[in-house]
Amino acid sequence: NRQTARSRAAPHQGLRMQESPRPAPGTKFTSRQGTRAIKDGVKPSELTTIPNAERKPAWLRVHVPNGAKYQQIKEIVESHKLSTVCAESKCPNIAECWGRGTATLMLMGSVCTRACKFCSVSTGNPNGWLDPLEPVNVADAVALMQLKYVVLTSVDRDDLKDFGAGHYAACIREIHKRMPDTAVEALTPDFQGRHELVAKVVDAGLATYAQNLETVRRLTHPVRDPRAGYEQTLDVLKFAKSHSPRTVTKTSIMLGLGETDEEIEETLDDIRAADVDIVTMGQYMRPTQNHLPVARYVSPDQFARYREIGLSKGFLEVVAGPFVRSSYRAERVLEHNNVGLDEDLLESIRNSATNAMRC
Repeated sequence: NRQTARSRAAPHQGLRMQESPRPAPGTKFTSRQGTRAIKDGVKPSELTTIPNAERKPAWLRVHVPNGAKYQQIKEIVESHKLSTVCAESKCPNIAECWGRGTATLMLMGSVCTRACKFCSVSTGNPNGWLDPLEPVNVADAVALMQLKYVVLTSVDRDDLKDFGAGHYAACIREIHKRMPDTAVEALTPDFQGRHELVAKVVDAGLATYAQNLETVRRLTHPVRDPRAGYEQTLDVLKFAKSHSPRTVTKTSIMLGLGETDEEIEETLDDIRAADVDIVTMGQYMRPTQNHLPVARYVSPDQFARYREIGLSKGFLEVVAGPFVRSSYRAERVLEHNNVGLDEDLLESIRNSATNAMRC
């Protein structure tokens, strides 16, 4: 009996295979590398019960990711067993960036040893795990995407003796070996302030070195992990510039966490005093209910004003806007036009006017 034979050969045929349920934010799970971690980095706490101060405004709507180029980037990332900060941090720009063929690659896995209260990367202790094939896989992915400019970032790896600096350098060198004309930007951990580890990454051949300050001095420790520090980040950035004056240095701050205009100006002054070339400013958006609530939504006009204040202080460029993140349109940062955001706004206004005239 043909039917009986089929049934014996595949007794599960016709049954839907059970998929592992996606872990809820703040719960423990096992990563694909076998690390026990907290999903999205922050456990439920008193923060979970605090609502955002305002409803999300219309200008913060984003497109659902889709399109052939988006799918191509997704397949390259998955087939090379890579992580991206785009996906792990729930970046609102993933549709735009992947849709135009760029991605920010996240090194050393998807589990961070720190637990910042703004960040949705999962938290745990990888106990020294590293993928020895990652440098080659990263270089292959960059070649497949045909990137002329690539941004590398990573989780914090306080479990490693050199906090991952050697692995960063290996990935950078491998990219240069495979794609000698590709410029590399590295958005790194603070390496606990150790200058020799910063130098190891910079000396591997960087166009841009970045380490994020994230917020103003007063809010640093409600916002960042206790092992991070306002002065420590500024010191790392200042050292990177003094060690390699031709390397562009860059940092980023989020707005909407409760900072004042005076504190924003003071922070810009502190960043400039550390010889940082570029600052990016974007809206903090709460990744899950367990994370810090949004204190305010900063309007596009306010971002434009903060940009002008920053430029008046002598920065090479200040990129500011609701959706701006440290690596957003990084390849365009030296065009000195707010990475094209101002042109995009004008084009949107023109299109709106044209459509109105048709009506």
